[in-house]
Amino acid sequence: MNELFLVITLLVSFGGTLLFLKAFGKGGLFAWIGICTILANIEVTIVVHAFGMDQTLGNTLFAATFLATDILSERYGRKDAGKGVLAGLVTNLSFILLSFMWVHYIPAKSDWASGFVKGLFSNTPRMLIASLVAYAISEAVDVFLYHAWWDLTEKKTGSHTKMLWFRNNCSTLISQLVNIVIFNFGAFFSIYSMSDLISITASCYVIYVATSLLDTPFIYLARKIKPSE
Repeated sequence: MNELFLVITLLVSFGGTLLFLKAFGKGGLFAWIGICTILANIEVTIVVHAFGMDQTLGNTLFAATFLATDILSERYGRKDAGKGVLAGLVTNLSFILLSFMWVHYIPAKSDWASGFVKGLFSNTPRMLIASLVAYAISEAVDVFLYHAWWDLTEKKTGSHTKMLWFRNNCSTLISQLVNIVIFNFGAFFSIYSMSDLISITASCYVIYVATSLLDTPFIYLARKIKPSE
């Protein structure tokens, strides 16, 4: 059952990226990056067993942010891809501030939800700071590598459009490795044993490899979409 939910989440994450592009153009991609970063930072607190390994959730939503950034690079250029990264950073910072305040309110006697909120978000600052650092570094790496690979393939092929699959996958696979190592060790060090942490990190990266390869058809579709803007 977990495997089915992960596949559905992947389709929603990648499909939503294209939907927001179609409906709102590059502004929609900025918004989708913000939505995915918030949801992924909540979802990543859950560990599930799927495809024969333990893994944190949030992998597919984080993968969608890399897809959105690569689409921004491909369609609108490096400057707008950088704005997409900035949108994710501002979203993360806003969520850190708000979630920190949620757990410090004094609830009314009639309140029933604050206990659940505190249970969910009491560890949020550490996780979100780790996520913020990992996101900032890995997305910057992704944008840099995407355009570095693009310059290389253009020189090799003489075409500005060929080998999209190469620059998309090579930039994403490297940047997601950076992301998952920084985040997992920043967020979960001393919470899980070192062996469990390494295992979870490895399994998360296996999922990232799969999602990186599976997002290739979506970026080709994104290049053909005519946004309603």
